[in-house]
Amino acid sequence: MVRSLHKLTDTKVRALGKGRHSDGGGLYLRVSASGGKSWSYIFNRNNKRQEIGLGPYPAISLSAARKIAAEAREAVALGNSPQRPSDPKEEHPTFAEAAELFLDSMENQWSNPKHRAQWRMTLGSAYCKPILNRRVGDIGLDDVLTVLKPHWASKPETASRVRGRIERVLAFAKVKGWRSGENPALWKGNLDVILPPRKRLTRGHMAAMPYAELPEFISSLHASELTSALALEFLILTASRSGEVLGAKWDEVDLEKAVWTVPAHRMKARREHRVPLSSRALEILTHLDETRLSEFVFPGTRTGSGQSNMTLTKLLRRMGRSETVHGMRSAFRDWAGDQTSFSREVAEAALAHSIGNATEQAYRRSDALEKRRELLTAWSTFLLIGASTNVVSLKTGEVI
Repeated sequence: MVRSLHKLTDTKVRALGKGRHSDGGGLYLRVSASGGKSWSYIFNRNNKRQEIGLGPYPAISLSAARKIAAEAREAVALGNSPQRPSDPKEEHPTFAEAAELFLDSMENQWSNPKHRAQWRMTLGSAYCKPILNRRVGDIGLDDVLTVLKPHWASKPETASRVRGRIERVLAFAKVKGWRSGENPALWKGNLDVILPPRKRLTRGHMAAMPYAELPEFISSLHASELTSALALEFLILTASRSGEVLGAKWDEVDLEKAVWTVPAHRMKARREHRVPLSSRALEILTHLDETRLSEFVFPGTRTGSGQSNMTLTKLLRRMGRSETVHGMRSAFRDWAGDQTSFSREVAEAALAHSIGNATEQAYRRSDALEKRRELLTAWSTFLLIGASTNVVSLKTGEVI
């Protein structure tokens, strides 16, 4: 009898492929086509073959499964029905539950609320509904294909993101011990031999306004009394990103030193960025400071919040422009390269771009603040020359 028990070892359990494998004494390990593994106990009662599930592997280890099976055998010997052990959700969650736990573990790394919302949306019912209630250890290749195929041709970019995010959740589940085997959402050597390569969109560069048209555009902004018009002008003057400008707070601004310091957590490169302020940029901030109602430099309509990311884009559209807000940075870079003698390094630093390799960056300790101040002052002068007949002083209300 002893020889008929404990046929498996931990090493064998990890390596076993598809099928039902006996450990003896009615204990079996079932391995699905996707590689998911679970324990079951098979016994005869009233001349009928019956089976109960004991839980997933590796959440239920080999030794734990043997203990549960031993209790089940004892129950059968006493003429009782063995009880299926509880299957706590925290040990073997559904895909929806695993995705939620994964997102909770990752959210602190995502400073952009929009980014967090996109992850939750793509891993939710919008795309992953067919697998949300599936135990994460049971999800296989067919399940992943059920999610991806309806969107692979019509929404290639989105479908590709969904695939990558499912892969991350299943990898997280494997580390947690909720599943084993290969990740069915892997692309290379897996889905790439089943699904056609996705068609990549030809994005080109962000649509940018030609820099020669910017002085006239700035003049149009001066005709508006909207805070969003001041925000857009400030963005252009500082060659900054919209998120940096719309999220700017007064404790980041030093009006005396004419410097705006964007903290690392709000920068794309996660490095603090000091922005030298030209006279016009400083005038905008001074004017807003006198009527300050919020911690945000450019407050939104809701108390305690800045303006939304779409505010500046909507302003552009109302003004009849088709360019992107981000394209204003491209216009600045084109102007700096075409019309000035400032070095490439200074122009790139003004855009908060990384320059050179890691070693070169380590030795470049200075952020060239004063050189960038000269560059942005020249940029401001260029912008205001064409708009000079319509520039209204924010302090006196007089035309300059």
